[in-house]
Amino acid sequence: VGVPRCGASLHELNKALRIELNANANCVWQIQRNANQTIRLIFSYFKFAPSSSCKTESITIYDGPSTNSPVLGQVCNDTDAVPVLQSSSDSLTFLITTNSVAFTRNFFVFYYFFSPETKVENCGGQLTGPNGTFTSPNYPKPYPEFTYCVWHIRTAKNSKINLRFQDFFLELDPNCQFDFTAVYDGLTTNTGLIGKVCGRAQPTFESSSNVMTVALSTDYANSYRGFSAQYTSTPLPGPVEPNIFLTCSSDSMKIVLSTSYLASLGYNETHLQLNDPSCHPVVTDLVIFSFSLASCGTTKKDEDQSITYTNIISLSATGGIITRQKSIQIIAKCKMENNSTVEAIYITKNNIIQNTTSVGRYNVSISFYDSDSFSKPVLQSPYYVDLNQTLFAQVSLHSSDPNLLVFVDTCIASPQPDFGSLTYDLIRSGCNKDDTVVTYPPLEHYGRFKFNAFRFLQSFPSVYLQCDILICDSNNTNSRCTKGCISRQKRAISSYKWKTNTVVGPIRLKRDLRSADHSESLTKADAEETPNLQQYSFYTLSFVVLISNIIIVVAVILKYHIKCQAGYSYQKIQSS
Repeated sequence: VGVPRCGASLHELNKALRIELNANANCVWQIQRNANQTIRLIFSYFKFAPSSSCKTESITIYDGPSTNSPVLGQVCNDTDAVPVLQSSSDSLTFLITTNSVAFTRNFFVFYYFFSPETKVENCGGQLTGPNGTFTSPNYPKPYPEFTYCVWHIRTAKNSKINLRFQDFFLELDPNCQFDFTAVYDGLTTNTGLIGKVCGRAQPTFESSSNVMTVALSTDYANSYRGFSAQYTSTPLPGPVEPNIFLTCSSDSMKIVLSTSYLASLGYNETHLQLNDPSCHPVVTDLVIFSFSLASCGTTKKDEDQSITYTNIISLSATGGIITRQKSIQIIAKCKMENNSTVEAIYITKNNIIQNTTSVGRYNVSISFYDSDSFSKPVLQSPYYVDLNQTLFAQVSLHSSDPNLLVFVDTCIASPQPDFGSLTYDLIRSGCNKDDTVVTYPPLEHYGRFKFNAFRFLQSFPSVYLQCDILICDSNNTNSRCTKGCISRQKRAISSYKWKTNTVVGPIRLKRDLRSADHSESLTKADAEETPNLQQYSFYTLSFVVLISNIIIVVAVILKYHIKCQAGYSYQKIQSS
């Protein structure tokens, strides 16, 4: 076993390397030999720095003589397998990089050259019956060196596989670095590792579905009799509906689980725990967790165009020393993006993820206030104002998260509530477009501005406002909410966290109010006088008819009187 400090050029037919590296390593090992053979490279043990990611710390394997060759694979902290890689020629390269964390990394890797045409009898294959047996090559005699065998087991649909090693004897090592058997939950050896075993034992394994893979790897020394294994299949129970519901709002998160679903998993409410164990559910026929977004260990992650609030319900057995129950995590996420709140639940069980989503709305409102103290909102609607009167508007975000900032991005006015073709810009992209507009600095959950009342030139009685609101993480000092006025060209490369809009109105001039009041008074007076006019017209008509009759009678009498005096002459009155 060699112990190279950082990289090497290797030409042996086979070699085992025990590698130890510290922080900020960048080491390359090159394996090359003039032989018409293939290289098999096995990383049987690896220990990276805790919490490292594949981006910061990994082993990258290249199918060729340098790091410019095609990538064959990658090994990192998240690798859920015992990596076994095979070159396409007689050269292979691997690069190990580590991050800046002070930690001693340990790796055990061995390689050997071999001819793919050389077949080992009884080494791997396809097993498709409902049950069966298989053994290592040469069993019960010692297995051959430099052997890699893979058995794929597939049974009927809706069944699971139980694997039992009746006899098992491989080279003993605490980390199973030399000879080992690896069992996978699935049809590949790239992921889903259930266990890796060596030494003397009678291990058993169970799959989650009707497929399982078993791999045997041996090195160049200390061969033993190997193993004899038997597998059986059993039907899986019918699918159990998760019956989990998640509701997200600007203030809180609510997770609801059915007790029957928990029972189907072998758990009850006493096995449940949030990130903060002091937060307990309300239990009836349902188990209900309800908590604010800023409590119960809820985490917040800024993801450029959105912010995600996450909490995890862990289901695990309590009491005792050991358990054979599978631990389960229910990961609840409220993702705030664009003009909606998206809820998602992820249930993890043996690397299987189920999810449900639903959509809600932001709780944002806009109101007028009577002064720049913004203490007394205007409650009347319509809001009657004088022409050129200063109006004070406030946008409010109703959320329990204290680390949010509200920014008024755009505000337009329209004489119509549906904001048709006729609109007028007050604010656009954070820039004041009207000379009378004054915006106030962002204040936590409030965005404020003022402007002077106006009217549209055509005879429209009302004015409505619609504002686009941006909501940012206040901990991000470089967010869109802190940049104020930005031109459209610059705005295209600037990101914000959430966007929504809100509407307020109508606003009307007070003279419209007086006109409306006068018209209403006239209408009321006319309505009251209508019966009197009708009664007066009736009396007038009756009077006219009476006078007409009197005139006719007088005319007849006068005519008769004249006729009676026709034979008399006038007598002149003597003057005295």
